[in-house]
Amino acid sequence: MTQARGRRREGGRVRRTVGGINQLPWRALENHQAPMDLLDQEALEAIHTASLEILAEVGLDFLHPEALTILKEAGADCEAGSQRVRFDPALVEELVAKAPARFRLHARNPAHNLQIGGSAMVFCSVASAPNVSDLVGGRRPGNYQDFCDLVRLMQALNIVHLFGGYPVEPQDLPPETRHLDALQALGTLSDKVFHAYSLGRTRILDALEMTRILRGIDETQLAREPSLFTVVNSSSPLRLDGPMIEGMLEMGRLGQPVVLTPFTLSGAMAPASLAGALALQNAEALGCIAFAQAANPGAPMVYGGFTSNVDMKSGAPAFGTPEYAKAVLVGGQLARRYGLPYRSSNVNASNCVDGQAAYESMMSLWPVTLAHSNMVMHAAGWLEGGLVASFEKVVLDAEMLQHMAEFLQPLPVNEEELGLEAVRDVGPGGHFFGTAHTLARYEQAFYAPIVSDWRNFETWREAGAEDATQRAHRLYKQLLADFEPPPLDPAIAEELEAFVQRRKREGGAPPL
Repeated sequence: MTQARGRRREGGRVRRTVGGINQLPWRALENHQAPMDLLDQEALEAIHTASLEILAEVGLDFLHPEALTILKEAGADCEAGSQRVRFDPALVEELVAKAPARFRLHARNPAHNLQIGGSAMVFCSVASAPNVSDLVGGRRPGNYQDFCDLVRLMQALNIVHLFGGYPVEPQDLPPETRHLDALQALGTLSDKVFHAYSLGRTRILDALEMTRILRGIDETQLAREPSLFTVVNSSSPLRLDGPMIEGMLEMGRLGQPVVLTPFTLSGAMAPASLAGALALQNAEALGCIAFAQAANPGAPMVYGGFTSNVDMKSGAPAFGTPEYAKAVLVGGQLARRYGLPYRSSNVNASNCVDGQAAYESMMSLWPVTLAHSNMVMHAAGWLEGGLVASFEKVVLDAEMLQHMAEFLQPLPVNEEELGLEAVRDVGPGGHFFGTAHTLARYEQAFYAPIVSDWRNFETWREAGAEDATQRAHRLYKQLLADFEPPPLDPAIAEELEAFVQRRKREGGAPPL
């Protein structure tokens, strides 16, 4: 668990204070609210039917010979002399139905194990940003030092459940061995579940072995207990690349989950209408999940949605928009229709940590929650449409995530909570500040914020008049100064280091 400098029990809640931050305890989140259905059944089925027509008439390109062999043996129509595959609708539905509705991810710290699917909801770190920023250092290319600091920060925040990828790409490391250093840092600076990129067979095989070593288990147990996940993006429109295919195959052979996410930006890589973009998203997701199940029946999968719009004047992706919100809600309906866990994202297109970053993120988080997303990628730290991982945005997002986590908690209604005795004591007029009911709840009645400053203007000004971004900067620095790595068996650390050094001597992974 995250190291705590102070701890006190307040009612039924344990509040941890780490680096001056009021944190909620680590906990598994359950979303018991009713999901919001944006479309009626007829409209949803129209998207489903259009997706099957795309797969049957247009098809998907699978850019790997092994995939073509697997699909042909499964009964798909593989066009002679090309990489185009077309699917009979009944075959698609038969194969997709083999994927489980839920599964469990196992961390090296069992307290951080996670349920994926059903009513569970997990928040992932920002991932795959090429650049990093903070108020002092500004915007800069991703590097290993900032990578490690972001890992430390995500480990320290209880509301971040797992790593969705490299928080920032450490571009100062050689590409051939970068995955070895990055995964070693993820596995030693954190004890939460992490992700490996499906960039060819070698990198995934290395990641699987490092995950096995970190958990201190054999390959048979790893296959029984999913412990690593990957995100596979189809190359929209209608293509799945060879390196992604190799990663999917190796993950599936050992029963590790794949989050299949088409990159369908409406107006760019998908039709300039939400219905058309969603039909294409669904076609790519179903076709690729069908392939994964043909290769490894029963392998865990997550239905991913990432449909949004673009600025039609510049072509720049737009996130946190009304269109994105609608696409998230419909993606959730489709995932529920197929009985699959659902992935979406906390995204924005702001170039700095400002009001736009906050309102676009909240415009993402509400539909993400209402859609019953099981896995929320980029939940903490995403900025500039995914081009930047921001230290301050990590902390501000953690605040919003804790808000959402508290919103998901059941509202207790009982004799004690109704407070009728307090109402009788106070009567008309008066106030409730001094009642026994209030005093018993003095410190635990309401959510305690991470960043928000609820003081009046005069007190706030006397304290230095920091805005939220400035407070987030100070708090992330305090979290890093306070950080202590989670314990790791020295024998496991030694075995992991030996593996990394051996693979480096062997040259790492071939260039893509």
